[in-house]
Amino acid sequence: MTAGELMFRPADELAGLVRRGELSALELVDAALERIAALEPQVNAFVDVHGDAAREAAAAIGSADERPFAGVPIALKNNRAIAGRRLTLGADLMGDYTPGDDHNVARRLRAAGFVIVGTTALPEWGIQPVTEGRRQGPTRNPWDLARTPGGSSGGSSAAVAAGMVPLAHGNDGGGSLRVPAACCGLVGLKPQRGRISLAPDAGEAFLVQDGVLTRTVRETALLLDVLAGTVPGDASWAPPPAEPFARAARREPGTLRIGVTTLMPLHEAELDPACERAAHDAALLLASLGHEVEEVRPPWQRPGLLKLFTHAFGPAICCSIAAGGLLAGRAPQAQDMEPLSWELWQRTKRVDAVEAELARHALQAYGRSITSWALPYDALLTPALAQPPLPIGTLDPCGPDPLGTFERGGHFTPYTAVANVTGSPAISLPLYAREDGLPLAVQLLGRPAQEGPLLALAAQLEAALPWARRRPGLAAG
Repeated sequence: MTAGELMFRPADELAGLVRRGELSALELVDAALERIAALEPQVNAFVDVHGDAAREAAAAIGSADERPFAGVPIALKNNRAIAGRRLTLGADLMGDYTPGDDHNVARRLRAAGFVIVGTTALPEWGIQPVTEGRRQGPTRNPWDLARTPGGSSGGSSAAVAAGMVPLAHGNDGGGSLRVPAACCGLVGLKPQRGRISLAPDAGEAFLVQDGVLTRTVRETALLLDVLAGTVPGDASWAPPPAEPFARAARREPGTLRIGVTTLMPLHEAELDPACERAAHDAALLLASLGHEVEEVRPPWQRPGLLKLFTHAFGPAICCSIAAGGLLAGRAPQAQDMEPLSWELWQRTKRVDAVEAELARHALQAYGRSITSWALPYDALLTPALAQPPLPIGTLDPCGPDPLGTFERGGHFTPYTAVANVTGSPAISLPLYAREDGLPLAVQLLGRPAQEGPLLALAAQLEAALPWARRRPGLAAG
């Protein structure tokens, strides 16, 4: 079996090969490193590759290792700490900062037996829905190297789509898992707010949740079981599930009431006809599977919504920037950052504490109104993106109009941030493909803290229109 064939096998199957002694963990990790070496010059998905450390960790894993994913290679987005490894957040200001402790997700992945082979690229501070930071350069979509793999978990999505690793970590503060999943033909679940601990640093986050980019719903459910759970000191957490997510994902979803809409929360955005058609086709598919599907108009259009979101998103980004300044031993300067980051930094500093808190309360009220309106429905179906994956350079963080770039990013991804505001789970599924071969995805938004039923519905759609065998020409070659 070639390295390319291995990296397109599901993670649980790969673990089974190691457990049965059909393949050693070292051979599996070497296959990942071989693929990274071959494809990284074209894709630019990785910040660092930890080849020697990964091989050493794999060599210590034998077939008797009882951990569920012993020996399976995985990549971590370079905004979560790995002890002794560079943590850049895609930013010049971070320099070569090296943390002394693992983030919770790194700890849990290692505890499950995964071997971390490297860290993946993101836009500076994770701001943009494309991955084209000044420090790293553009990461390219394996389906079309002239286009973006999305962001901010774009390095992870590109690495999985290209078959460098079988799956990868990411996180989502406004669509940063679902957007790259949609761009690269992968599954991207934003879990319920508070489902995965942010230890050992933050106690909670209003917008951000960690997760993974995978090729199948089953793998996403299995990894959610690995990552989910609280750590002492968490300020808040999601209620525990009634059963493991992987078991819930195998259940028949039953007859569900599903609302479908193409109404965009940002009324200024334009919807590509192919993205609109994908949502309508998925609605027909759901109806054919026995679900009650109806067209709806969620009350999510609101004047000034992007500004309101920025008042919540901006301070979170600026906390990272301020922390970077502390690590650098000086106040951040304009030359330390891309113009977009600097503009957000400057503007957020001009927002006083009362105004920021009022914006946060207003955003929470907005999220509550959407959640309350959606209670009669088991899920909402929307396009995943408003446009196909953008050509590289469309959203230039170093261009002359930084805030215009930020706004255009919102027009590319108008459907995703709502779930970050409500906190409820949402998943991007690559059901279709455009005529030019680019992936074409839809999004399902679930009930609060109900990832299990959402995964079961997603698995039903996957069984009806399987996508896991699709591969970009670059990966197949």
